[in-house]
Amino acid sequence: MQKENGSSAPSTPTSARVRHRRRSNEFPVEMSRTNGNHSLDNDHNKYRSMWIRACSSLWMLGGFLLILYLGHLYIGAMIVIIQIFMARELFSLLRKAHEDKRLPGFRILNWYFYFTAMLFVYGRILSHRLVNTVISDKIFYRLVSRLIKYQMVICYFLYIAGFMWFILTLKKKMYKYQFGQFAWTHMILIVVFTQSAFTVANIFEGIFWFLLPASLIAVNDVAAYFFGFFFGKTPLIKLSPKKTWEGFIGASVATMISAFVLANIFGHFRWLTCPREDLSTGWLHCDPGPLFKPEYYPLAGWISQWLPWKEIAIFPVQWHALWLGLFASIIAPFGGFFASGFKRAFKIKDFGDSIPGHGGFTDRMDCQMVMAVFAYIYHQSFIVLQDYTVEMIMNEILSSLTLEEQQILYTKLGQVLQERMRVLY
Repeated sequence: MQKENGSSAPSTPTSARVRHRRRSNEFPVEMSRTNGNHSLDNDHNKYRSMWIRACSSLWMLGGFLLILYLGHLYIGAMIVIIQIFMARELFSLLRKAHEDKRLPGFRILNWYFYFTAMLFVYGRILSHRLVNTVISDKIFYRLVSRLIKYQMVICYFLYIAGFMWFILTLKKKMYKYQFGQFAWTHMILIVVFTQSAFTVANIFEGIFWFLLPASLIAVNDVAAYFFGFFFGKTPLIKLSPKKTWEGFIGASVATMISAFVLANIFGHFRWLTCPREDLSTGWLHCDPGPLFKPEYYPLAGWISQWLPWKEIAIFPVQWHALWLGLFASIIAPFGGFFASGFKRAFKIKDFGDSIPGHGGFTDRMDCQMVMAVFAYIYHQSFIVLQDYTVEMIMNEILSSLTLEEQQILYTKLGQVLQERMRVLY
């Protein structure tokens, strides 16, 4: 019995080792199957995410084209609504439910400062257009003129009232949180209102100066996504690991080409190129100006042999569009990188979930904010004539002087002209 036990004893660890070897040999096969299934799931989720993103993009494009057709005022209203959603998403980042419960009405204070800033910014931008809208009605004209004249004082005292409200709501052991919210609110006002104010100003200078920059950012974003999706291998920046050099370069080329082509297409529509001098929604007719009048360039002989035309028409604004395209492809993406770093600091994936596949409105507007400011500065610096024009002086008179002051100016101007006529003749 001992021999049998002794002889059987060594066989046990041997068989155990054999079984163990078999299991160790089979384990990588199971892992490879798991990894294969995992990669298939990743591919499925990747294409599903792209499909959701594409569908929501088409939905947004349809709504945007409808608002674009309705005109300047509706586009401005769209910007205001987007701006409110952005502010809501940013306000939520630093809020703490426990502290907010101990501070009833503190959220209302944030929105109070927000709408006070809105009244100030848009009042300054749209003042003379509002005057032009109500100029035919004496009562409304006088009321609006008074409001515009004292608009800065009204907004200042509204802000001071909010400031006093904030001081009176300070609570012991809550000072740090309340002052943090106060500073955060003012940073949001600076960031959001800076870009939105310039965007609305671009709209009323002509929808072209809003639509082209916004379209270039959209083209750059879509092109970077697809070039990175199919060809991306080399990481571009650590702040945004999914960004690749292939996507960045491919998107830059696509954006430059799109800038030149889209400027030509948009330049044919007076609805897009004419500025709006009031807040009405009627159809526009205006002199397009030299930027939107085609210049003809003859094609080289070897090129014209293959084409049915001998010359090509180019709008001068297309050369300006190349600078916008260069900025949209190289500089504006840094707005997205800034947003990526911001989200990493707060350990969030997106600012919100308002748009399926895209995140929140702030996620979509990060590059647009940078682009809108540049488009306005470029337009004011290189497009708008720096000399005073009759329209500029008339707008200043109508928005700054009362009806009685305008009558006095009219009388004095008539006297000056009569004296000059006597001297000349």
